[in-house]
Amino acid sequence: MSDDKSILWQVRHFVYQNFAETTHPPSVEETAKHFDITNEETKDLYLELHNRHAFFLDLETLNIRMANPFSGIPTDFKVTANGKTYFANCAWDMLGIPAALHTDAVIEAKFTESNEEVKLEVKNGQITNNQLLVHFPLPFSRWYDDLVFT
Repeated sequence: MSDDKSILWQVRHFVYQNFAETTHPPSVEETAKHFDITNEETKDLYLELHNRHAFFLDLETLNIRMANPFSGIPTDFKVTANGKTYFANCAWDMLGIPAALHTDAVIEAKFTESNEEVKLEVKNGQITNNQLLVHFPLPFSRWYDDLVFT
């Protein structure tokens, strides 16, 4: 792998592009093949991006767990946009997916504390039901203490 860090940001872009197009993150192998680099080089790039908080890895498998606002695993925050179903990591991210995709969306969520199910629509960048309130149990400065919990 060259010392040129531009590949780092190209990999990050590829991950987000893959999420947008397919609803899931690429594997290490898929990324390595796309860039014609080794799996080991790709793992190193993934770890560097993880350390920079560009995305969040499952450190046992090196699968991408989160590339905010996208979740690499099914969650209680489902976003349907452009005929595809995406998963968000939290209430904040469920609003970020339509913004990231620049599109309208239907959001279905089940909130952990109350088990309340809600459905919202985002049209032209606006939430159609704006009577809801999102509560964050931790201040932003502590989110990375336990990102999965947050």
